[in-house]
Amino acid sequence: MTVFLQTLVSGLLIGGIYALIGMGMTLIMGVMGIINLAHGQLMMVAMYITYAAYTFFHLDPYLALFVAMPGLFLLGCAIQKYLLNPLMDVETIIPQNQVLMTVGIAIVLTEVARFIFSSTYLSVRTGYSTKVFFLGGVSFNWPMTIAFLLAVALTVALFWFLLKTDLGRSIRAVAQDKEAAVLMGVNSRRITIITYGLGAGLVAAAGCLLIPIFYLFPDIGRPFTTKAFVITILGGMGSTVGAIFGGLTLGIAESLGATYIGMSYKEMVGLIIFLMVLIFLPGGLKRLTKV
Repeated sequence: MTVFLQTLVSGLLIGGIYALIGMGMTLIMGVMGIINLAHGQLMMVAMYITYAAYTFFHLDPYLALFVAMPGLFLLGCAIQKYLLNPLMDVETIIPQNQVLMTVGIAIVLTEVARFIFSSTYLSVRTGYSTKVFFLGGVSFNWPMTIAFLLAVALTVALFWFLLKTDLGRSIRAVAQDKEAAVLMGVNSRRITIITYGLGAGLVAAAGCLLIPIFYLFPDIGRPFTTKAFVITILGGMGSTVGAIFGGLTLGIAESLGATYIGMSYKEMVGLIIFLMVLIFLPGGLKRLTKV
């Protein structure tokens, strides 16, 4: 029983960070109607920013949130304004050329990081990186626990922003019915720019939270893009609440798979659940959640 509880706790902790990654992609998906295949690579950029801030300025990775998030927000806004929005005005035989552009952005970001930092595995080791505490015989890793609590705080802040501010309501309006929102005076182009920036900022936060736990290298973004895509499908396209459940589900599934099947099979368990959802619940958790 203790092993099961330990596995469940580990899955919930990592699942909270996965949810943060998924919400960033879900926001972009809801407003723009495309899957951002550069999502994990944006997280990788934030992780390198955090690593540089820690290495050269001795800034704690969690305090680096205040550097990486604004930086990635601006980068995301620039990508949307100068690379993705212009494609909306171009007639093409490929309807999803914006998706192809995100693939190109992902490749460029990866290779630029490789050029600057090489392919060396890097890490950030703080004084609390290996510390744990116990509750009822279940161990809690300090970095994972802090990361989970910060992810919860950022999630609450995001929902407050979306529900209580005029800009947040405009984002929700564009996601629900773009044409009606435009008729009501919402500047859809401005909203797409801000939304991509917000999505980049959220995944940047996830990168800052994960760097004390994961090794950093240029190709780390690729698997996290896959995870974000899986979470988005599990939660239902465009559903922020669904992204939370999708992230927690993926985290618990991977943790159970690692414990009871094998560490090398944990990714497989999450993908099997993903396929089952596509077959038996193609609308994802969006059928159950409407936010």
